Amino acid sequence: MLKLPTTQYSGKNKLFKEMKFIASSSLLLKELQMIGGIINNTTTLPILENFMFDINNDKLTLTASDLETTFTTQLNIESEDNGRIALPAKLLLDTLKTFPDQPLTFLINEKNTVEISANSGKYSVAYVDGSEFPLAAQITDSKTTIIPSIILQRAINSTLFATGNDDLRPVMSGVFFQFDTESLKFIATDAHKLVKYTRKDLRTDQTSEFIMPKKPLQLLKGILQGLDINITIEYNDTNAQFRFGNSILTCRLIDGKYPNYEAVIPKENPNEMVVNRMQFLDSVRRVSIFSSKTTYQISLSIAGAQIIISAEDIDYSNSAEERLNCDYQGDDIKIGFNSRFLIEMLNGLVCDEIKLSMSLPNRAGLITPLDSFDKGEEVTMLVMPVMLNS
Repeated sequence: MLKLPTTQYSGKNKLFKEMKFIASSSLLLKELQMIGGIINNTTTLPILENFMFDINNDKLTLTASDLETTFTTQLNIESEDNGRIALPAKLLLDTLKTFPDQPLTFLINEKNTVEISANSGKYSVAYVDGSEFPLAAQITDSKTTIIPSIILQRAINSTLFATGNDDLRPVMSGVFFQFDTESLKFIATDAHKLVKYTRKDLRTDQTSEFIMPKKPLQLLKGILQGLDINITIEYNDTNAQFRFGNSILTCRLIDGKYPNYEAVIPKENPNEMVVNRMQFLDSVRRVSIFSSKTTYQISLSIAGAQIIISAEDIDYSNSAEERLNCDYQGDDIKIGFNSRFLIEMLNGLVCDEIKLSMSLPNRAGLITPLDSFDKGEEVTMLVMPVMLNS
């Protein structure tokens, strides 16, 4: 390791110690981009527009926060110093993106600036005292569950799109985690659609329930892509923490009681249609282009071994109709749906064939995959119908 000299400056009321560290530009950029998704452009606390750098000899801990969620990761560096500073996030990211991979030397001096030395030049950035940066919540009296990253990402992918955006019902703006001795369940609903993703191959020693906000899950969805590691989730009544590799994401949970979702899932659905998912999705997409831009309404007329998908926009005299072959058991039925909801649900599945189960035109339809799922995995998607135009 390089021997890095330090210099001390005697001030009126303090003793300043110059700090220095060397880091890889590409590795630093990768870690900062990962945690940078936390930062809000409209924060009312200026310190949160910065990354916090915590230097501890050859370890650099990087932190970003929006008060509700804090994301921390660690990077190996060359240094013999200790200290904490906050550097402007946007300026730092914009600068690092322009560098080819190379070592960067950061020199923190008494003028409240950091001098960054690269192969081609030097750059000065003003910093803020790191002691002002808010720390992540400490989780006490917690429970712990370990989930493989592949399963957690699949659960997030299957549910996140179904969360609501209604500020008056904040509990429905997140994903409901329900763990017990038989399975792990992940539920999301916005009152128009509902998704329940179940893993019967995973379980916990005791029952636990909490509502995860949307933003940290969106970050995890992208970060976990392609990873095959275990995620340790630690949680109590107010906060949850996700630990993986050198990273820790801590967030405040949504307070409130989640609605009784089981009560809205219809139990008797005698009319069942099996159809190729991609063919059905493509048809719904095409036909929906001709639907009303207010309701996005399409109708499904199912009889025998055929489904007719149609839409009409009366205001512009536009209409469309497509026919698909299917396997149908039940009474002839004509039912209307919001095409956007159907498209979201069909996009959220990774199977070849789906089953659409129905009872009456004014009752919810259930979509379930028929193949390409893991052992112990169950997915149930509920979509509410819309009243068809006369």
